[in-house]
Amino acid sequence: MGLADALLDLQLLTERLRRDCPWDREQTVRTIVPHTVEEAYEVADAALAGDDAKLLDELGDLLFQTVFLALLLEERGAGDLEQVVRLVHEKLVRRHPHVFGEVEADTAERVRSNWERIKVESEGREGIFHDVPDGLPALLRARKVQKRAAHVGFEYPDVNGAAGDLAEEIEELRAELARTSGTAPESEPDPRVFAETGDLLLAMVNVARLLNVDPELALRASTDRFRSRVERAEALAAVDGQAFSLLTLAEQDRYFDQAKTEEA
Repeated sequence: MGLADALLDLQLLTERLRRDCPWDREQTVRTIVPHTVEEAYEVADAALAGDDAKLLDELGDLLFQTVFLALLLEERGAGDLEQVVRLVHEKLVRRHPHVFGEVEADTAERVRSNWERIKVESEGREGIFHDVPDGLPALLRARKVQKRAAHVGFEYPDVNGAAGDLAEEIEELRAELARTSGTAPESEPDPRVFAETGDLLLAMVNVARLLNVDPELALRASTDRFRSRVERAEALAAVDGQAFSLLTLAEQDRYFDQAKTEEA
């Protein structure tokens, strides 16, 4: 079986599910898109973990999402899977004139610059922040907005400038924390603390961007490490006959440091 046959079989299967499965019949774009986002994250997790078997499986799930959403388009008479494929093929050719045309681009940065120019000149996009989806995760949306601003020259010349801005934002947050009496659990934060916290996060995203670090992936990886270390610290405490949740912070921290040492 070739690629064309495999894709046709998946298309026919999707049509059958849409017709004969009660759950699939009820789905709309709004109900399917959350699954699409979830599958995209599962693809990312498998790729970053280096799990090729899992990646193969998750790519199939994500492909099914594409086929299903294309079928919903077809039902509305707004397009179909063939049109999806042909449109992305045309767009990729259009955005790679250094491959399919006479334009020269010998660096990745030159390629990106050409992409932005083509989007404006050939695809009718307007404004500095054209086509930045509001639905992106906050960290990725921040990075994308910063990249758009950088394209018109509005950015620090190097990461040291961004790091300096980050240090300033930390001090501004500290000043606000000193002004307030703290925030009680499960209550609304002080508006100025809220704003300064957002500024600090935005500054950190900018540092990450200039270091070519994806802030979303970096934070997910750090969260996983933190979770793993806490779980190991809890296990180490249990070996000593201690309930981690009943220990003092200093005692918990000692087990946490031991877990970090083991990991290293």
